[in-house]
Amino acid sequence: MSTILIQNVSIVNQGKTTIGNVLIEGTKISTISKEEIKGNFKQIIDGKNLHLIPGMIDDQVHFREPGLTHKANIETESRAAVAGGITSFMEMPNTVPNTVTQELLADKYVIAQNNSLANYSFYMGATNNNLDEVLKTDPSTVCGVKIFMGSSTGNMLVDNKSTLEDIFKNCKLLIATHCEDEQTIINNTALFKQKYGENLPIKYHPLIRNEEACYKSSSMAADLAAKHNTRLHILHISTEKELALFNNTTPLKEKRITAEACIHHLWFNDSYYDSKGTLIKWNPAVKTENDRAAILNAVNNNIIDVIATDHAPHTIEEKNNPYFKAPSGGPLVQHAILALLELAKKGETTIEKIVEKTSHSVADIYQINKRGYIKEGYYADLVLVNLNKTQKVTKDSLYYKCGWSPFENQEFNSTIKCTIVNGHLAYCNGAFNTNKKGMRLTFNR
Repeated sequence: MSTILIQNVSIVNQGKTTIGNVLIEGTKISTISKEEIKGNFKQIIDGKNLHLIPGMIDDQVHFREPGLTHKANIETESRAAVAGGITSFMEMPNTVPNTVTQELLADKYVIAQNNSLANYSFYMGATNNNLDEVLKTDPSTVCGVKIFMGSSTGNMLVDNKSTLEDIFKNCKLLIATHCEDEQTIINNTALFKQKYGENLPIKYHPLIRNEEACYKSSSMAADLAAKHNTRLHILHISTEKELALFNNTTPLKEKRITAEACIHHLWFNDSYYDSKGTLIKWNPAVKTENDRAAILNAVNNNIIDVIATDHAPHTIEEKNNPYFKAPSGGPLVQHAILALLELAKKGETTIEKIVEKTSHSVADIYQINKRGYIKEGYYADLVLVNLNKTQKVTKDSLYYKCGWSPFENQEFNSTIKCTIVNGHLAYCNGAFNTNKKGMRLTFNR
């Protein structure tokens, strides 16, 4: 059995930071102690001046396999994720073909089993006519069901009200939703096209996919969930107005409606469109500084429950198209934790809150088996971070298949030193060890 001892490290877990030692035996954490742990170990890591955090569990990524592998694939993006301190991911169904049957869902698990350096799960996709397939999904081995209640990249819009009613009424799994009202977007697009034609400046993106479009759809989802007591998780909140749909008075494990914030909505605001252009074109759109600040405040005050990336790479050639032809989405997994730690350096949040929202709360919301915490008996999904070593993002430093990042030329004040996945030192000091692959996530449901 492989053994790794991490000594004299600052352990960030469950709202506290303490100095201690962590022993990993096989795939799991066997001992956590403030006292010296003695024995013969295959590897000893000196954790002095480093912080040990549980690996991020990213509940929203698009790794593009199968069918869109010119943009990315599970192997390349899981490597980038691990380099960024993400040890587990949940991937979306808008691949080609869309993941809308149990057979297609099973196919993705086979790809990940053979290629993913990180742990993995895949959402079952809902359409206007596949309810029977959705209801076959095993809640103990699949993270949830995804509904696009607004069209984004791909063609999975669910806009039939009776279909939505049936899904919310009958589905016992967690339902994750992309919420933007399609008709509002269509109407806004027509107005801006009439005024600017095809050469619409990117700065108008948040006025097309505006607050009204987001709130109208999110509130509809929340109403459906309340009506049927559905377990609803609303993804990538982008407006201050939507925050009224959630509360911080119900204990997390009892919440039936939860919310996610994404890295780009916590970092960027609409002033960045002038310099970043379509590189920060996302759906929902990056909006005002007031929205960004309100979302971050909601994270800190437990109105928003988790932080994710919505990692969604496209080629740079695709992104360099004019506004209407440039796809939405961008690569984020490699620098998500570093961006959050930068916000902590600025005093906008804390490392303890980052760990809560990227690991603990994700594990609790999805009822993930033995992950998301630094606890004895839990899988050793761990990240060593140096909070005092700077790192500049350059094109040469990127592991994404698409080869670009919205964070290029950004200097972060922290560095991911090592990432451990299931007790396996998968990444350390810029080098990967791909001898062992990640595991399929399981759920206590």
